Amino acid sequence: MRSSQLRGLPIGTRVVVRYRLHDGEHGATDALGDLTAIDAVSCTVATRRGEVRIRIADIVAAKQVPPPPPPRPRR
Repeated sequence: MRSSQLRGLPIGTRVVVRYRLHDGEHGATDALGDLTAIDAVSCTVATRRGEVRIRIADIVAAKQVPPPPPPRPRR
């Protein structure tokens, strides 16, 4: 999915966004969670570990994903 398609998704959509790292690290990482904000410069994904703000220019790939499965019952 291109960033223009990502901009077309409604806020609250569950997404996975792969983006390039910059802080002295090489490679890329993923943010999986709910899309909470997006504009021409960046998007924000609410993950389990907190909100991640990602520059649009750093996005390698993105896609909508289904909701997480329900928790398993305890034995």
